[in-house]
Amino acid sequence: MCYPTPQELGLAARALADEHPGEVRLRQAGTSRAGQPIWVLSVAATATTTATATATATAGPVGTAGGDARSVLVVAGAHANEPVGGATALSLARRLLRDPAPRAGCGWHFLLCADPDGADLHRTPRPYSLLDYHRYFFRPPGPEQPEWAPSLLPADRLPPETLALTALIDELRPVLQVSLHATDLGGTWVQLTRDIPGLAEPFAKSAAELRIPVENGASDAAGWPSPGPGIFVIPQPGSEAAGAFHPEDTRLSTWYHAHRYAGTTAIVEVPMWASDLVDDPAPHPDPRGALRMLAARLTADAALVGAARELARSRDGDRDRNEDGSGDGDGPRPGGFEDPAAAPLLRAVDWTLALIPRITVEWTGAGAPAEATAAYIASIDAFGRRLSLRAAAMLLRVLRTEGHPAAPGLDRLVTGWCEEFAARFGARWIPVATQVEHQSRTVLAAYDRLVAADRATGRA
Repeated sequence: MCYPTPQELGLAARALADEHPGEVRLRQAGTSRAGQPIWVLSVAATATTTATATATATAGPVGTAGGDARSVLVVAGAHANEPVGGATALSLARRLLRDPAPRAGCGWHFLLCADPDGADLHRTPRPYSLLDYHRYFFRPPGPEQPEWAPSLLPADRLPPETLALTALIDELRPVLQVSLHATDLGGTWVQLTRDIPGLAEPFAKSAAELRIPVENGASDAAGWPSPGPGIFVIPQPGSEAAGAFHPEDTRLSTWYHAHRYAGTTAIVEVPMWASDLVDDPAPHPDPRGALRMLAARLTADAALVGAARELARSRDGDRDRNEDGSGDGDGPRPGGFEDPAAAPLLRAVDWTLALIPRITVEWTGAGAPAEATAAYIASIDAFGRRLSLRAAAMLLRVLRTEGHPAAPGLDRLVTGWCEEFAARFGARWIPVATQVEHQSRTVLAAYDRLVAADRATGRA
């Protein structure tokens, strides 16, 4: 099983809709910046009779919020470098057709790829190593990511992918929005905008059965309330989470857009390569000392990438100058690079490099935790490694295509960092089908527990 491309997702979804015309609908929810369709696959609710009501609710037209008593929205492909979500969305849709129980009074809607342009730039259908994964790596800067853009841009500058997603939330008013994410190396965890009581048990059971470590100290969620291993609840406005660093305000992201309709959002992370280091609950002997060391290493690594970026910038200028020093020696070439992919790649490189100093300040500042688990320090270690590695890998793509003299040295750096990363964490590949299975189980468990909680409080 491989990670599907946006085009493959569209074709598979069309075939599914053709096979089940009365239950499944494929429609276009929007258009990307490059003109690609943003597809939504909907599986209709089935009739349901509750013990407390004599009336039977019947599903309306396929894919309409008005005809469904409830809606679930599953978002895939919000991050271009996390391609498992699309495969999970298709698998879930097929599972709901085989076993329609979760569709009782609830329509399920799958945004198959929230960022098709970004997904086209990240090309690793079945990476066989961390190096292979980073050979054609791409992750856009925060303002160009559909879910994060509202936390970084004014409303009149939001990208069309974000507008399509928020419009879909406005239309469906989902009781549950699930955003499918992945990490290159580590463990699995779930972030929640509101607690879903009882989710920890089926989540942990699935992870154990599939031999996926639970990330107990996710760097993204340091200090957040945790009702169970690997489950983290995003702090409410006005509260502080010591140790967690986010360049964006999470509460301004599209995850919170569902709150306008009393919905809850779950963010389900699954690793491509697993590491048992992120599942170690033992206390770390010196967290602040470790964070200082990791900050120093990240600063040094970023400096190496920054130096290569400056070499590329200098050569851009040289290529655009005549022998007398005047500009435009080689004619018009945006940024000095002929490859159209260079511009988004370099924007992402510059965004990542600019982010690193802010992160290292957080790691070494007064808010650094005096007590932490070995799992948390391992998660921070991995986070720092991937930041500099991603910037270097995206810069290498540009330099290699242009035949830049700095490319061979940067290639050796990327290769060495990938090998060190994998060796340090004992990287173990998780088959794509296993990643999909765990995400699917977690999505269904989240909905099941949410409905049970609503029934217990009389909201269902």
